[in-house]
Amino acid sequence: MGSSTSGTTTLSVVIPMFNEAAVIPALVARLRPVLDALDVAYEVVAVDDGSLDDTAAQLFDHGRAWPQLRVVRLRRNSGHQAALTAGLHRARGRWIVSLDADLQDPPEAIADMLRLARDDGVDVVYGVRADRSTDTSFKRNTARAYYWLMRRIVGSDLPAQAGDFRLLSRDVVEVLRRLPERAPVYRLLVPSLGFPSAEVRYVREARVAGETKYPLRRMVALAWDSTANFSAAPLRLATWLGLTSFLACLALIGFGVVAYATGAAIPGWTSMFVAVLMLSGVQLICLGLLGEYVGRIYATVQNRPTFHVGFDSADVTPDGPLSTPEMPLDPPGVVSQRG
Repeated sequence: MGSSTSGTTTLSVVIPMFNEAAVIPALVARLRPVLDALDVAYEVVAVDDGSLDDTAAQLFDHGRAWPQLRVVRLRRNSGHQAALTAGLHRARGRWIVSLDADLQDPPEAIADMLRLARDDGVDVVYGVRADRSTDTSFKRNTARAYYWLMRRIVGSDLPAQAGDFRLLSRDVVEVLRRLPERAPVYRLLVPSLGFPSAEVRYVREARVAGETKYPLRRMVALAWDSTANFSAAPLRLATWLGLTSFLACLALIGFGVVAYATGAAIPGWTSMFVAVLMLSGVQLICLGLLGEYVGRIYATVQNRPTFHVGFDSADVTPDGPLSTPEMPLDPPGVVSQRG
C-alpha cells in the first residue's frame, strides 16, 4: 500500500457527508479493508458539508490511525452536489470514485470499477443499481419516473438507475472542472460528455444508520435542476400553453359571434371572467418559467462561489499548517480558503 502524496496517488475516493456521525464507524470499518486490499496508493477525501453533529470530530479521530483519510470541511452547508464538486476538485488520484457515506452503495464494487477502467481502457464506470428492493415502493417508483424522464431529455446514453456512485478518470474530472456549471447534476452531466464507459451492477443495500439526506423536497429539487440544466422543455411548455390559450380564446370569440348572430342571450360577465382567468393563469405560468431561467442566468453572471473550503487536512503537517504559496485559482464558482 503506497502513500497518497500528490502526484503518486492512483485512487481517490470522494465522500460527501452531512450529519453522518452515526455511519462513520461502519463506513471506516468496511471501506478501509477494501482499499488496502487494492494495493495501490489511495486517498479518501471526506467532505464535511457543514455538519451540525460531530461528523468532523469523528473523521479527525479516525484520521489519526488512517493516514490516507483526508478531511475537507466546507464553511457552511452547500448541498450534496456542491460538496461532491469540492471533493472532485481537490482529489489528486488518477482515478476518482464518488461514494455516499450511508453504505447503500457497496464499497466492495470499487475493486471491480478500477479493474474495468484499467482493463477496458474506459474513462467512466457507472455503478448501476440492479436491485432496489431495500428502498421503499415510493422511492423506487419516483426513481423510475425520474430516469424515464431524464433519458428522454438527455438521451439513451444515461444509464438507468445510476446515481452518484461512479469512477471517473483524471481526464473526465479535468473536463468537469473547466465547465461553467453552477449547479452540476453529475448523473446527467457525466454521460453527456461522451467518454467511453462501462457499468458495474450491484444490489442496493439498506442505509446502515441515520436518516436519508434526500427527502421528497430534495428529490423534487434534483428533478427540477436536472430538467432546467439540460433542457429548454419548460420554455417550450410555456410556448404551447400560450398557443393553447390563444386557440381557446379564438373559440370563445367564435362562440360569442355565433351567439350574437342567433340572438341568444349570453351573460357577458361569464365569458369575460373565463377568458381573463385563463389568460392570466397561462401568463403567470409562462412568466414563472421564464423567471427560473433568467434567475439562473443572473446567478451565473454574479459568479459567486457555490462552496467555500474552510479546512483541508492535506494542508497540515505534524509541525503545523504548511507555509506554501497560494494555490492556483480554481475554476469559476470555486473558492479555496485555508482555515
